[in-house]
Amino acid sequence: MSDDMSTVNPGSRARKQIHLGVHFPGVNNTTVWSDPRSASQIDFSSFEHLARRAEEARLDFFFLAEGLRLREHKGRIHDLDVVGRPDTLPVLAAVAAVTDRIGLAGTINTTFNEPYELARQFATLDILSGGRAAWNLVTSSDAFTGENFRRGGYLPHAERYERAAEVVEVARKLWDSWGDDAVLADRRTGDFLRPDAVRPVDHRGKHAQVSGLFTTPRGPQGHPVLFQAGDSTDGRDFAAATADVVFSAHSTFEAGRTFYDDVKGRLAAHGRARDALKILPATTVVLGDDLQDAQAKAWEIRLQQVPGRTAIAFLEQLWGRDLEEYDPEGPLPDVEPDVDNVSITRGRVRHAADPRAVAAAWRAEAEANDWSIRRLVIEKTARGGFVGTAQQVADDIDRHVQEDASDGFILVPHLTPGGLDEVFDRVVPLLQERGSFRAEYAGTTLREHLGLAAPGRGDDPETADLTSATLVG
Repeated sequence: MSDDMSTVNPGSRARKQIHLGVHFPGVNNTTVWSDPRSASQIDFSSFEHLARRAEEARLDFFFLAEGLRLREHKGRIHDLDVVGRPDTLPVLAAVAAVTDRIGLAGTINTTFNEPYELARQFATLDILSGGRAAWNLVTSSDAFTGENFRRGGYLPHAERYERAAEVVEVARKLWDSWGDDAVLADRRTGDFLRPDAVRPVDHRGKHAQVSGLFTTPRGPQGHPVLFQAGDSTDGRDFAAATADVVFSAHSTFEAGRTFYDDVKGRLAAHGRARDALKILPATTVVLGDDLQDAQAKAWEIRLQQVPGRTAIAFLEQLWGRDLEEYDPEGPLPDVEPDVDNVSITRGRVRHAADPRAVAAAWRAEAEANDWSIRRLVIEKTARGGFVGTAQQVADDIDRHVQEDASDGFILVPHLTPGGLDEVFDRVVPLLQERGSFRAEYAGTTLREHLGLAAPGRGDDPETADLTSATLVG
């Protein structure tokens, strides 16, 4: 039974259990790599520190993002995105060797990678980790990124989720082609596999063709946990049909509750129960001795995250112009955006279909509030987060979960690797005291941590009703 029913609030429904993961962000516009307290973004010791500390706090999973190509701004690399990230799967395999229970989630693109290879890699991680693997499904319609791959180019927006659905469909066929008890390993008879325990897969689709026997036994979870992060209408439908967890960007209470209701409301159309999908927004936490102290710390972090040249580069993406002559502490440019210059930033979608209208609105907002370029960018790139004392943050996190604005959160530190140590030490114990978060792991797999049912095998009538998704496509 899911641990979501473990503690009851008097006079109300069962208390929901909070699910928490940690995100190792690397160098991007969230982390502050230049802070003297920040350590390496690539040494294994940094990955190990965050994963071990998160496991000691009994968190659900450790999460790695992916960067397939360095973004280029005016032909130069700038730290607006993940920079210099080692390959996700080897890092997670290494983390598996130094941890015992925490889940291991990795982002791997479905647009440019092939389903057979992806299925084998994640089945292997699931086996090596004892059932802790998770795959964050992402798509890309970016031709700049596609230039690095054999398939080349990109898929039109309408086809990228179509391909993603087929990739997952093939992966599930491959995972299900091995029986749970396929490996007999009978030394007496010399039989390694049970008869007919591995079935051939023959898939001929629009985006994938696979024929033959899969090389990798079924992992402890059956299928790795599937994450998904798209926020478009197609992305929400894909998540409702396919995902076990949504990595959401909606971390404020009202936006979170609206998104939560929307995505959860799509599940029934795919034959899924409301609790078959967990919604976990990314969020930050800043703690202080009191609210004023925490707010001051949060502001200092934002100033570090948006230095002057970052503010100018952000504005240049919308303006399509070189704006280095402008003072980041001065007013917004009065020159109009160059709507024809779409290549000033490669690897990043432009801010809006109508840059001139957005620029006019930003100019008016900056003038009304007496904001400089840098202050405007700080405001426009702000993310929802928790700021306050440890008790205030614990109360707020619990409220979001109990009142259905989320099922928990993915915590993103601004310092690597120790930026969440204070949260583990001060906030998590308060959530444990109120019965909203586990004091010990009850299971060994990530599915058990998240309260997710084991996936049924689509060709087995006894378990088909447990299949976690009806695929779109």
